[in-house]
Amino acid sequence: MVSGRIPEDLLQRLQFPQLALRRRLGLLSCMSRRGTRFRSWPLSFLYYILPLATLKPLAKVGWRPTSRVALYKTIPTRLLSRAWGRLNQVDLPTWLRKPIFSLYIWTFGVNMKEAAVEDLHQYRNLGEFFRRKLKPQARPVCDSHCIISPADGKILHFGHVKNCEVEQVKGVTYSLETFLGPQTWTETIALNKDEDDDPSSFQDLLVTKEGNALFHCVVYLAPGDYHCFHSPTDWRVAHRRHFPGSLMSVNPGVARWIKELFCHNERVVLSGDWAHGFFSLTAVGATNVGSIRIYFDKELRTNLPRYSKGSFNDFSYVSNNNQEGISMRKGEHLGEFNLGSTIVLLFEAPKDFTFNLRPGQKIRYGEPLGTI
Repeated sequence: MVSGRIPEDLLQRLQFPQLALRRRLGLLSCMSRRGTRFRSWPLSFLYYILPLATLKPLAKVGWRPTSRVALYKTIPTRLLSRAWGRLNQVDLPTWLRKPIFSLYIWTFGVNMKEAAVEDLHQYRNLGEFFRRKLKPQARPVCDSHCIISPADGKILHFGHVKNCEVEQVKGVTYSLETFLGPQTWTETIALNKDEDDDPSSFQDLLVTKEGNALFHCVVYLAPGDYHCFHSPTDWRVAHRRHFPGSLMSVNPGVARWIKELFCHNERVVLSGDWAHGFFSLTAVGATNVGSIRIYFDKELRTNLPRYSKGSFNDFSYVSNNNQEGISMRKGEHLGEFNLGSTIVLLFEAPKDFTFNLRPGQKIRYGEPLGTI
């Protein structure tokens, strides 16, 4: 006679996904959480945690991580982002603006006292609200340091670039060459042309001066952060490279989950030089952030319906009529995202350059990143 009792190990494996998902949805133990955490889950969940929340519990019953990543990549994030972008441009009735924007402010902890326009009725649509400007005195630019944070956000990682690998978060890396693409734009930027067969030669190519090293810094912009980004230093922008690609979430949890996430996502690489050599700023797109705008580049179009995987588009700001490229001053407006995303800085500096940061810290535009 066959027993009708289910083995305990099988019972736990069957129950765990439902319990884990219910806890993520806040249906269990929600009263024990702090109010700020409880109030922030609705839009966060609907916005970009949903794929992770629904797939992660399946690993507990034997589903391979590679399968989760593959399934997550099949989500049509580009299509969803274009739809979200169009929704953002739909003008809201005046009576509906304050309730909608107040929900967003309450969910993500937006400080509207810093906004140049505090009256919520003045924002016609979600897009205008996301791209709101700040009061001039809200973000003083540090004059005593050569490089500042280009945006409000969280420091995910920083340090030296080693062996042509850059860390997107602790322990998860991506290829420097894959991220920036092949060096076909050296005619507009003075780079070190003495290559050899060493695997770090691509990195060495970017170091133009004796005694210098290559550094990186990753700043993550959350949905509640100020969405414009600024010039982090005085520099010359000579070249733009646009990589069409995926628009997966760049939330730190997802960044720990998907290797080379920044190389998969759509991004705009601005390259040039500053007082100490090579300098680049890369704006990385994300779910619902397909629109990356560079204020001085009217030709740039991102998140187009069709693109070739692995392709990129180059544009030189150096021409016969403009031999200097685009000169940017520290703190000058550079571009904007819709909602949150990521800024990656890669730059050459003397080896004694020191970051004044710690991983995970919150930073605001205008605050110093490091000293020489």
